[in-house]
Amino acid sequence: MLTIYSDDHHLHHGKFELIDGQLTPCFEKPSRADMVLARAKAVNLGAVAAPREFGMAPILRVHDEGFVHFLKGAWAEWQAMGRDYDMLPFTWPNRRLRQTIPDCLDGRFGYYSFDAGVPITAGTWQAVSSSVNVAMTGQAELAKGARGVFSLCRPPGHHAAADYMGGYCYFNNAAIAAQACLDQGASRVAILDVDYHHGNGTQDIFFDRADVLFTSIHGDPRFEYPFFLGYADEKGVGVGEGFNFNYPLAAGSDWSAWSLALAAACRQIDAYGPDVLIVSLGVDTFKEDPISQFKLDSPDYLRMGEIIGKLGLQTLFVMEGGYAVEEIGINAINVLQGFDSVTAV
Repeated sequence: MLTIYSDDHHLHHGKFELIDGQLTPCFEKPSRADMVLARAKAVNLGAVAAPREFGMAPILRVHDEGFVHFLKGAWAEWQAMGRDYDMLPFTWPNRRLRQTIPDCLDGRFGYYSFDAGVPITAGTWQAVSSSVNVAMTGQAELAKGARGVFSLCRPPGHHAAADYMGGYCYFNNAAIAAQACLDQGASRVAILDVDYHHGNGTQDIFFDRADVLFTSIHGDPRFEYPFFLGYADEKGVGVGEGFNFNYPLAAGSDWSAWSLALAAACRQIDAYGPDVLIVSLGVDTFKEDPISQFKLDSPDYLRMGEIIGKLGLQTLFVMEGGYAVEEIGINAINVLQGFDSVTAV
């Protein structure tokens, strides 16, 4: 399987995030992608290619122009204020607060984010725009006929909606790739999100649409981040009703429970009949992940890939979460090897 990868992700390396009431060194760090790439090379997964440049057009097909403009210029504005440390938001327009975009940089950061897990650094813009190019290059390879491609995106994307960032995510790489598939002639695209945390941004983007089916297996949001989206009764709205399927699971769920949810999601995908499948590949479902509560083990990821492969669809894997750094490479590549073992037959 071809892997798309860019070293630009190293340019984004936040020092701290706010989690569990403390400023903590970021779990989302460059070593994550480094470990996955090293594993892909160690097992000879396939060729590794650099991304092409796609510019702003595919980003603006999904993301709000004001949000994109803010993200592009935020660091320069921050520096002009005499600040040389990481940016973090601290005020959000919650219930009964006015939904307006302030002139102040700190106010705009709060408006365009939903948590304090999105530090902006000197290299963030280059890293996040390059991450989009990684996803788009993978999508372009599918358009040329590839059976499966792995876009090793970092930073991840599935928590980012059209006009807000959060959860380590700035641009929604999977959603941008899905929209590109549609723009290039696909009639239907399915997204399967296997990250431990619900892909609230992806759901938000496509919730009122029937041309993208969104399925997600994740920790129950009654107890797990992002808390405010990802419930089983969220089925879509308007023409999108019936094209959104969430499978929230209890803490401690292992392969026996998780695989039942995967089977249910795959039935929905098969019935939908998409032209392309995009997998938001988070492997923070691993039993030793430091910020997650599922109990999948490394061999389970091989089985996961096999089941996805049996759908028989052109598939783009887009890297999302996974924070047990020593195992993230093994688990992510196991999914891809499992997929390849089916499609090679």
